[in-house]
Amino acid sequence: MKTNELIKNIEKGEPIVVGTEAHSLLVQFSNEALRLTAKLNGTYHEPDEVRALFSRLTGKDIDDSFFCFPPFYTDCGKNITIGKNVFFNTGCTFQDCGGITIGDGSQIGQNVVLCTLNHGIAPEKRHTLYPAPVVIGKNVWIGANATVLPGVTVGDNAIIAASAVVTKDVHPNTVVAGVPAKVIKFIE
Repeated sequence: MKTNELIKNIEKGEPIVVGTEAHSLLVQFSNEALRLTAKLNGTYHEPDEVRALFSRLTGKDIDDSFFCFPPFYTDCGKNITIGKNVFFNTGCTFQDCGGITIGDGSQIGQNVVLCTLNHGIAPEKRHTLYPAPVVIGKNVWIGANATVLPGVTVGDNAIIAASAVVTKDVHPNTVVAGVPAKVIKFIE
């Protein structure tokens, strides 16, 4: 199985079963991500070096306007898409197997977690992975320690308050907070 085949299967929401070729490829991606993030997180790098490491991690060109304060953690790397003028603060953790897209101008706060995988609920399906993408719109601000769960889309210009747990889609131009996150304000 090739990377593009796996990504297409994930985009269709096909489960990934432990022991299959798809799962083996994910393990390979995880090991590469561990190697690259260890390099990223292990010492100081100039911003251009950080962008170059992210390009290797994602397998995609990273715009010169991207900025990240390491450390940064991911379990795959190959299914992250980053727009222009995007900022990641320290300690972000992306479980990107299911796909993470971050729109232009978005800011991701310290220790934010973006999750794109679930496990089966039934004990016999517990080791099966169910991917669902996280899509972050343009000009989104995600506050420190927030968690966004699989399958969530965050609309343009939305704000996710610090420590919120986002379980459902967030409409554009809204502020959400709490556990689970609920709309607390509309942005005019």
